Amino acid sequence: MPGLRFGKHPPRRDYRTLRFGDYLTPAAPPPPAAHDVLGPVFANLGTSDPSTLFPMDGNDRYGDCTIAAVAHASTVYHGLVKKKQIMARTDVVRLYLQLTGGVDSGLVELDVLNYWRKHVVSGDEILAYVSVDPKQHTHVKQAITLFGGVYLGFQVQENCIGDFDAGRTWTPGELTLDGHAVHAVAYDRSTVTVLTWGRTQRATWGWWDECVDEAYAIIPPEAKKPDYTPGFSFAELQADLQVVAG
Repeated sequence: MPGLRFGKHPPRRDYRTLRFGDYLTPAAPPPPAAHDVLGPVFANLGTSDPSTLFPMDGNDRYGDCTIAAVAHASTVYHGLVKKKQIMARTDVVRLYLQLTGGVDSGLVELDVLNYWRKHVVSGDEILAYVSVDPKQHTHVKQAITLFGGVYLGFQVQENCIGDFDAGRTWTPGELTLDGHAVHAVAYDRSTVTVLTWGRTQRATWGWWDECVDEAYAIIPPEAKKPDYTPGFSFAELQADLQVVAG
C-alpha cells in the first residue's frame, strides 16, 4: 500500500565539508524577520499549487526523500529565474535507485550532495554546498534568503505523518528511528516552512531545534556573478574548494 515514506540515513560527518558561517563577511546584512522564497517562484511560474511544482516524486512508495528534496530545490532555483523545471517522477526514482544500487534503502544526504556537485541533475549543476549549523538560526535564515532555501534532514518525531495529514504545524515530540529529507523555503518569527510529500508544511523553531540534525546551503552557478550574494565571500569559498579537492 502506498503511504508517506521516510528514507534519510543518519548524518555522515566529513571534515572536508565547508561551513556556511566561514564565508559570511561583515557586509552580510541581517536576515529579515520573515522571508518566503515561494512568493516570487509562484509569481514567476503562474501557479501557487505546491502539488504541481513540488509533487510527491515517488516518496509514497520509495524512501527517496533525499532525491525528492533535490528535485524540489531545483524547481525553486529555476523558478526564481523564471524558468519552469520540474523533475519527472521517473527520473527521481531512477536516480534514487541508481545511487542505492537498486534497493529501496534510503540514502545519506552527503552522498546525494556529492553526486549533485559532480553531475547535472534535472538540468541543474551546482558549484558547491556548505553546511549550515542548525543551531545558528540567523545562519539558517541567511542561507534561505541568500540561496533560495536550505536542504535539510531531520530525525522524525512521533505524529509526524498524522500532523501532516491533518494540516497541523509540526512541533517537538518523542523522536523515532526514522530520518527524512526536505527543503526549507520560508520562515517567520515562530515557524519554518518546508516542501515535502507534494505540499508545504510548517514547523515551529522548537521542532527545528529538536529534530533537525543536518542542513546545507546549495551554491548555484549564479554565485560567480559579482554581488549575487552580498555578504557571502564566494572567492574564499572557491579557494577552499580547490584546497579540499587537492
